[in-house]
Amino acid sequence: MKIDSGTTAWMLTAAAMVLLMTPGLAFFYGGMTRAKSVLNMMMMSFGAIVTVTITWMLFGHSLAFTDNPSSALNTFVGGFDALGLQSLVDTATADDGTGMPSLVFSMFQMTFAIITVALISGAIADRAKFGAWMLFTVIWATVVYFPVAHWVWGTGWLNTMGIEDFAGGTVVHINAGAAALALALVLGKRQGWRKEPMRPHNLTLVLLGAALLWFGWFGFNAGSELAVDGTAGLAFLNTQVATAVAVGAWLVVEKLRDGHATSLGAASGAVAGLVAITPACGFVDPWAAMVIGLLAGAICAYAVGLKYKLGFDDSLDVVGVHLVGGVVGAVSLGFLAAYPFLEQQSEGLFYGGGVGQLGLQVLGPVAVGGYSFILTWIIGKIIDRTMGFRVSTEDEVTGVDITTHAETGYDLGTVHASGVSSPNGPVTAPATKKVDA
Repeated sequence: MKIDSGTTAWMLTAAAMVLLMTPGLAFFYGGMTRAKSVLNMMMMSFGAIVTVTITWMLFGHSLAFTDNPSSALNTFVGGFDALGLQSLVDTATADDGTGMPSLVFSMFQMTFAIITVALISGAIADRAKFGAWMLFTVIWATVVYFPVAHWVWGTGWLNTMGIEDFAGGTVVHINAGAAALALALVLGKRQGWRKEPMRPHNLTLVLLGAALLWFGWFGFNAGSELAVDGTAGLAFLNTQVATAVAVGAWLVVEKLRDGHATSLGAASGAVAGLVAITPACGFVDPWAAMVIGLLAGAICAYAVGLKYKLGFDDSLDVVGVHLVGGVVGAVSLGFLAAYPFLEQQSEGLFYGGGVGQLGLQVLGPVAVGGYSFILTWIIGKIIDRTMGFRVSTEDEVTGVDITTHAETGYDLGTVHASGVSSPNGPVTAPATKKVDA
């Protein structure tokens, strides 16, 4: 099939935008941690870029998107026809109607795998060994993400049943959110949790990260159409609409509940809206996107407080935003799906559809969430029992930046020094003249 240059150019751009989201996540998470662990938090995102890129190239794409019809496992995981991506190089352009090179599609999907793994790190901030995290990313991507992507977007059982997930509400956010909950339980609470202040140390970084995520998400959602058409435009618009409404809803909840509308709330509300509209962005009308944004902003604003009531230390609210927001978006399709450009698809209850699609939209989060939670718990426990997953108490109190990476996020020594350097040595600041009262 001849390459469509317009589609290919857009998909190359979309892939780059989605890849940028992981450094954006690093800023977002880094600003939300305490200053003594900001670098470690950011390194966990960059580490995921390294490990998932390699595993995706070697076998991840094959497990997620190739078929193995002769195997009983095909409904669960793909085959081995694209190991090393060599077969994609040989075929150049898939005969799938998209008109883009197979490698471009693979690169686009690789960026989804990367950020899904990176999202989990927010639940274990301040207390995880970097080496253990790197090992976890490889194992989790292999036994959790790649099979789930096959279930929903490949030829797996959920896709066969008819579940709808336009851009990853189930595959990415519910998957990562359930894993975050399991890993937070495996590692346990941070030292001093609920006794010491653990506020974000740099809200400027948080807002910068949220802005990069918001920008990249247009590639995430609109790019998932794999074409330049009306559905891509609808997904683009719905992404903006739902996110803006979610920010407003979160701020209203904060103002009514706490008396203040905060910048952290604005950033968190934006991410909640982006998460919730992800599975639905190409399947709902703009008015429905507003409803989804409203629900996500309000519900997630309350959901982030569940960790205090239930007693688990999800450091950066991955569960409250990504798991809960993903469920809101996925289930909403059972009610609001209109498919204005995809008439062959099922419609939601509000558009005359039956309860069958609603049941599938509930089944997906339950199946993916349960699978991810159980497998993550097992993986985390094995790593913890063998090489140890959590840093020592002393290292945690000191700060994992200095103990793990021998660096600090902020070198303030020269700012607070009593003198400044010169070629002849330190120059002492002049003494202050004493003035008699």
